[in-house]
Amino acid sequence: MADLWDAEKRSWVMSRIRSRDTKPEIVVRSILHRLGYRFTINGPLNKSLPGKPDIVLPKWKTVVLVHGCFWHAHEGCKDFRIPKTRSEWWAEKLAKNKARDAKVKRQLREAGWQVITVWACEMKTVEKLAALVIRLGTEMASTEKKSSYRLPAETATRVAEEVKGYRVSK
Repeated sequence: MADLWDAEKRSWVMSRIRSRDTKPEIVVRSILHRLGYRFTINGPLNKSLPGKPDIVLPKWKTVVLVHGCFWHAHEGCKDFRIPKTRSEWWAEKLAKNKARDAKVKRQLREAGWQVITVWACEMKTVEKLAALVIRLGTEMASTEKKSSYRLPAETATRVAEEVKGYRVSK
């Protein structure tokens, strides 16, 4: 299938894709804040750490990387597929993105940071969002050495439903 737009229009559309303050980033920040965690998004650590992480929790030496399923080639996700137009170019570009992501994660871990990766597809429904709330709560609790911590499902669902600025379908 050919592209719907000419090269100039496609370029303009692609230039409008945000790299920061995306809806998934805002949702993750809202979840973390509601769970009581404070973080930076524009602090000096965010800019100096490898890969410029989306969210840095300095107190817990943890970074959260919020990935779009397409741009970061989320394997097995229905939201990711190589475009039919210029497939070779896209495959190469997305492979480079994946390689860069792996390198950044390795560098962060070697520097002593815990890395949490969140995928955009984890926020599609209230149920998935509630599971993400539980996962984030559990992973953050592990940084605090609270091994027996378990966020109640009702609390996770309530937090998921309260997240502002992001519509989820039921």
